[in-house]
Amino acid sequence: MPARPTHTGALISALFVTLLWSSSWVLIRWGLDDEALEPLTFASLRYVLAAIALLAWVLGRPGPRRAVGKLSRRGYVEVALLGVVFYAVTQGAQFVAIDSQPAATTSVFLSWTPLLVALLGARSIAERSTARQVIGSVLVGTGAVAYFAGDLGATPVGVVASLVGLGANVVAALLGRHVNRDAAAPAVVVTALSMGVGAVCLLAVGLALEGPPTVSARGWLIIVWLALVNTALAFTLWNLSLRRLTALESAAINNTMLLQVAVLAWVFLGETPGLPEVIGIALVSLGVLMAQTASPRRRRELALVEQSAS
Repeated sequence: MPARPTHTGALISALFVTLLWSSSWVLIRWGLDDEALEPLTFASLRYVLAAIALLAWVLGRPGPRRAVGKLSRRGYVEVALLGVVFYAVTQGAQFVAIDSQPAATTSVFLSWTPLLVALLGARSIAERSTARQVIGSVLVGTGAVAYFAGDLGATPVGVVASLVGLGANVVAALLGRHVNRDAAAPAVVVTALSMGVGAVCLLAVGLALEGPPTVSARGWLIIVWLALVNTALAFTLWNLSLRRLTALESAAINNTMLLQVAVLAWVFLGETPGLPEVIGIALVSLGVLMAQTASPRRRRELALVEQSAS
């Protein structure tokens, strides 16, 4: 696996990851509804299994294993904090929100991540956003609202969980970019360590609040697929892409999940889009395109970076 992908390669990799994550929404809904899994224990089992697989891979190879030992104390703290925010809080809140209200409602809240990242990124991690990118982020959020302009079926628990997930997602986008941009350790090491910390925290909370789970064979199949493919593989590729993409770029690509989830829900869950949804899709697509398009100066900077890294 290359240590530093090209900008184009990072874009393709990140989009592939969002496709995997979008399919997770369908699988999560099946697990919550058809298999009657509790949200926090469901989430924790997914990430515990994924963390075990990744940690086994890291510890079984000399290079990644040495990278773990070379991390500074500050590096360990930052990776652990990323795990708590990105996995325990963000993913736990997302599962609770999906369990409490329609998945589309949760998507509306999370769709504002790029705009908040754009507003905060320049100050927190010194990545100033262009006017085009900010406008694109606003269009993405507006398109999300237009897409779900009807009755969203929101619930108090779902709204609170969605807001918690949104805040944690924004912090995770900025912190993840900071940790991976410095490239103090390979992406798979960052993923394995941070996921391990977050998964343990999530498991402890899930067991305390919901008790030991009862899982059917089909439920385990869903959990194992989510763990190994949609989590272990996907998050490793995502962290790798963060070494080339800016925080706003990664957040904007992540937001294409709104469109992807809508299509998958139409195909697998029978949720047929109407005119507001079509308008929302158009706005989201335009917004992502604007937020993702680099200025001539930015393209020259990326070209120089790629040449120096080759």
